[in-house]
Amino acid sequence: MDKIDRHILKALQADGRASAQQTAEQVGLSAAPVWRRIKALEAERVIQGYHARVDRQKVGLGACMFTQISLDRHSGEVVENFELAVRAAPEILECHAVTGDSDFLLKILVESPEAYDGFLHRFLFNLPGVRQTRTIVALREIKNEICLPIKD
Repeated sequence: MDKIDRHILKALQADGRASAQQTAEQVGLSAAPVWRRIKALEAERVIQGYHARVDRQKVGLGACMFTQISLDRHSGEVVENFELAVRAAPEILECHAVTGDSDFLLKILVESPEAYDGFLHRFLFNLPGVRQTRTIVALREIKNEICLPIKD
C-alpha cells in the first residue's frame, strides 16, 4: 500500500459516499486510477464496507455498557462457543480478547439499564463457561471515532 492508497483511505473514511471523481480531486489523480485503486482495496478487504453512522441515542440505545467476562475453562470448545454466541448477539458491538483479570471485554448497547439486566439474564448468564461478569456503565461519551489514524 502506497501513499496514494493511504490518501484514498483517509478521504473515504471522512466521506464514504464520495464518488471516485470527488476522491480523485482530494488525492490529486484522475477518477479512473482512483476507482481502480478503490476496487483493489475492496478486493484485498482493506476496505471492508461502507456504513451510515447512526446516532445511537436517536434510535433508543441510550445505555452503553462495557462488560468484562471471565471464563471458567479455556478449552477450545468453550472459547469457540462463547465467540460464536457473541457474534450472534446484535447488542454486542465489540468483543476483544484481553489480558488481565478477565478474558474478554464487550461493548454492549441497549435501551436502558433495565434492558441490560434483561440481556444479562437472558443471554450472558446462560452462556456455558462464563464464570464471572463485571460491568462498567458509561456515564457519557467523550469521544467515539470510527476513522483510523492512517499515517502517510
